[in-house]
Amino acid sequence: MWRNSVSFSSKLISSANPNKGNSLKTSYLFLPSIFNVNQSYAIGDLLSRSQFYSAAAGTTTSSVADSLKPDSNRVFGSAVVNPTSLAALSASKYRDVIDLAKHYGPCYFELSKARLSMLVVATSGTGYILGSGNAIDYLGLCCTCAGTMMVAASANTLNQVYEINNDSKMKRTRNRPLPSGRLTVPHAITWAACAGIGGTALLASKANMLAASLAASNLILYAFVYTPLKQVHPINTWVGAVVGAIPPLLGWAAAAGEVSLNAMILPAALYFWQIPHFMALAYLCRKDYADGGFRMFSLADASGHRTAMVALRNCLYLLPLGYLAYDWGITSGWFCLESTILALAISGTALSFYLNRTTDSARKMFRASLLYLPVFMSGLLLHRLPLSEQNYQAVENSHEEIKLSSSSELLVDETENVNGQNKVKNRTIGGRPPVAYASVAPFPFLPAPAYVPQ
Repeated sequence: MWRNSVSFSSKLISSANPNKGNSLKTSYLFLPSIFNVNQSYAIGDLLSRSQFYSAAAGTTTSSVADSLKPDSNRVFGSAVVNPTSLAALSASKYRDVIDLAKHYGPCYFELSKARLSMLVVATSGTGYILGSGNAIDYLGLCCTCAGTMMVAASANTLNQVYEINNDSKMKRTRNRPLPSGRLTVPHAITWAACAGIGGTALLASKANMLAASLAASNLILYAFVYTPLKQVHPINTWVGAVVGAIPPLLGWAAAAGEVSLNAMILPAALYFWQIPHFMALAYLCRKDYADGGFRMFSLADASGHRTAMVALRNCLYLLPLGYLAYDWGITSGWFCLESTILALAISGTALSFYLNRTTDSARKMFRASLLYLPVFMSGLLLHRLPLSEQNYQAVENSHEEIKLSSSSELLVDETENVNGQNKVKNRTIGGRPPVAYASVAPFPFLPAPAYVPQ
């Protein structure tokens, strides 16, 4: 019975493929040796139907054995995917991504002036820690640093967009991405816009609007005031010093939500520090700045006397900052000593430059300025007092002034008792005049004046 059924299937397959008789005979002889009767009948029927439909569609099958072989290239019907081609395509795309990263990564790094931007981030982060009080919000610190980095990168990029022609004339800057043609100006502007808007939005959402406003205003001041002013007037150095002093305020505002008098120590240090730093740089790069068309202070000072004097004067301004930080209760007394030694050291290099205006002495002052700032900020962080100790220190520092004010009031009271002026006595004891209140807060260093009504 099964022989007849298989023979019928074989004939049907032979009719569909008349040229493949030999292979069908091999398949016919192979089937009974493996399958039982019912399986043979089912497989024969299945083969006959598949070959019949293949013939009707205009396709041919080499053999029953070939139809049973798995084909790695036949996926989802007639769609053919070659694994070798797919792997080659993936590798090609991977190489393209790597090449793009290698090209644009250094370009963005140079456009952002990443090393300078990281210094800005360090000052902002220090301001954040100083304004945090007893507890530091590390997530807020990271978001503040990230937002500051993005805004600084945007400002530096816009600076290079504006100065593309000047940079192409200077040996120090001619290989930057824009003068060298590695990036186009629209590409750089797009990068600056995305970084600036993103950084400001991050500060507004994760810190507060005061910090975001300081960041946005500093970007505008740097890119649209300081940068054009470099080609107009030497005062650009002082405007740039203001720009550099704002990031610590930004960090303090992000942590504390306000800007107080204690927040001014680090910005003041940055302002006075930048003057000798850039004076030394301008003296060392006078030829480059002249070729680029920048109006730096040192270009109008052929002897370098005025340049050295300005640098020395601003170094001396750094001397009282350590004492003020201690007196205002921000740091311990150790920072006062360390800050004074640092200020004397950088002032010594400035004095050497003033006495001997050479490239070597200018370079020593420049290197001293590079060392001063990180050591100063490290000292601030190391010796800073918690908020409770800051309040205690402030109370202790004003204790002597309050005692002086009290003794002055007692002297007035005794004078009134001797003269028998009870009315004056009642006025003195019952309520002090407004100027006496002002002598205690917010100006504790002013003694209370003797208030004797006529």
